[in-house]
Amino acid sequence: MTPHTRGLLLLILVTAVWGSTFAVVKELGALLDPAELIAWRFTVAAVALLPVLALSRRRAPVSPRPPRRDLWRDGLLIGAWLVAGYGTQTIALQTTSANRAAFFTALSVVLVPVWLVFAQRRRMPAALWVALPLAVLGLGLLSWEGGAFVAGDAWALACAVTYAAFIIALEQVAPRHAALPFTFAQLIVVAVLAWAWALVQGGVTVPPAAAWGPLLYLGVIATAATTLMQTVGQKTVTAAEASLIYALEPVTATLFSFLLIGERVGLRGALGGALVVVATVLSQRADAAPHPELPAPQPGTEDLTG
Repeated sequence: MTPHTRGLLLLILVTAVWGSTFAVVKELGALLDPAELIAWRFTVAAVALLPVLALSRRRAPVSPRPPRRDLWRDGLLIGAWLVAGYGTQTIALQTTSANRAAFFTALSVVLVPVWLVFAQRRRMPAALWVALPLAVLGLGLLSWEGGAFVAGDAWALACAVTYAAFIIALEQVAPRHAALPFTFAQLIVVAVLAWAWALVQGGVTVPPAAAWGPLLYLGVIATAATTLMQTVGQKTVTAAEASLIYALEPVTATLFSFLLIGERVGLRGALGGALVVVATVLSQRADAAPHPELPAPQPGTEDLTG
């Protein structure tokens, strides 16, 4: 197996795992409130990633470069956007279906190039003019099939907006840091902010026994492990190939929602979902050019541990 093929398979696996989380979070939401669910998930993820980070640092050659002082500052910025994204998504899943939330959330990929068009004051690419109405039409068909527009749909749209902001912010600051330390900083920040959120809401409870299996899956597999697989996979896969694979996340979410919790998609929903996927792919084509406002990777930041 070539490194490129292995990278493609890893990213496909990552996308499948991401798709499965919608059904898992929806079911887990019946046992934990959103703040506690996110707090426990990211605490488990940080604990799972800690030995990997320690082992990587032990094996890495001694670097003359001191650790960057802005690691935790940037981690706080990205972690805050992540809390907003995961929080709105978790709240959305309390009142809307998992497959519907997945397609609504996928709108974030379309929003990124739209935001950059306004930020850079440049002409909107033709592909984006096509992608936007397709995405709106697709979401309309999804809503039409699922009945009236519910509060969860609004929260899912909010998730798309906050996750688009996360993507843009991450692209600005990620080149400054090695992958594993920066990922660990983000996990810690999200966990701390989520615990603070839970305390403000009225306190923290110990999850019931039925919640620990899903929490371990979300923390270890869907957060810590996927981060490592994505880091390894994208070393040999182009950004264009990766974006096409990631566009399939709502499709895998629909599949797992059917297999795990029995959610079904009718003809209108399937057509709407297909339009969202097409819009996502088109928006990536529109965003193919480099972003002049984003920094180039600095020498030495392409390693995992710094």
